Amino acid sequence: MEIATLSVAQAKLFLNGDDNAISDSKKLISGLINSKKELLAAANLSDDYLSLEYVCADCKDTGYIDQNRCHCLKNAVINILYEQSGIREMINRENFSHLKDSYYQGKDLENFHKVVEKCKLFCENFSYQNLCFYGTVGTGKSFLSGCIAKSIMDKGFSVIYYSATDFFKALTRQLFDRDNNNDDVFTCDLLIIDDLGTETNSEFLNSQLFSCLNTRHLNRKATIISTNLLPEDLSARYTDRIFSRIFSNFEHLLLTGPDIRMIKKRQAKGCKYD
Repeated sequence: MEIATLSVAQAKLFLNGDDNAISDSKKLISGLINSKKELLAAANLSDDYLSLEYVCADCKDTGYIDQNRCHCLKNAVINILYEQSGIREMINRENFSHLKDSYYQGKDLENFHKVVEKCKLFCENFSYQNLCFYGTVGTGKSFLSGCIAKSIMDKGFSVIYYSATDFFKALTRQLFDRDNNNDDVFTCDLLIIDDLGTETNSEFLNSQLFSCLNTRHLNRKATIISTNLLPEDLSARYTDRIFSRIFSNFEHLLLTGPDIRMIKKRQAKGCKYD
């Protein structure tokens, strides 16, 4: 407090024409600083005891270094995104580092490698892109969705992952719950809808699905859909408008091969898979 008061007083003297005010101020402040050090030493405290301690010394807890995001802020954002996604535990298991191709053979294996490469390109060049994984049960559609989700969140983008049933529940809450102002389904950077076609079908839900897909398309927000339905099944189940959105605005990636979930269950029970 004395140093602050002294600084103001000496500044006033300088403005009033005292040319020695600045040099005198430095001497006086230096004396006060030495007195502070002596007081700290007498109390067995270090010289920097009164200095601020930062959680991140690199940015001094501002979150930025030269107008660029500091690593501490990036990590904090990613942690928040993980919590919001609701799939932290899932993507600890289902990510590119745990990806295996040992369950595929022949053409299924070749196709799987092509699909994985497209998924990695999707992550590397993330922008407004839409993917639709389709194929039989247990061929890796949900796993690859999880791989993409983790990769995109690690880049600092927001990802929301829903099973089809939970997705339509969220849309219904959004529409009818006046206290629910959460519009993440429409605004997140990447929306993943898993197992589309397993939900109860109705005209109302169809209209909500179209509204969501159309809004995200207009806002240039990416969407991934996984489904066990073939294109002709999607056409039969959903309206022409929905099928047109999914068919024309999405890149379709077919996954073929054995039911990996069933293989893992048999292996867990000690059954030999041939």
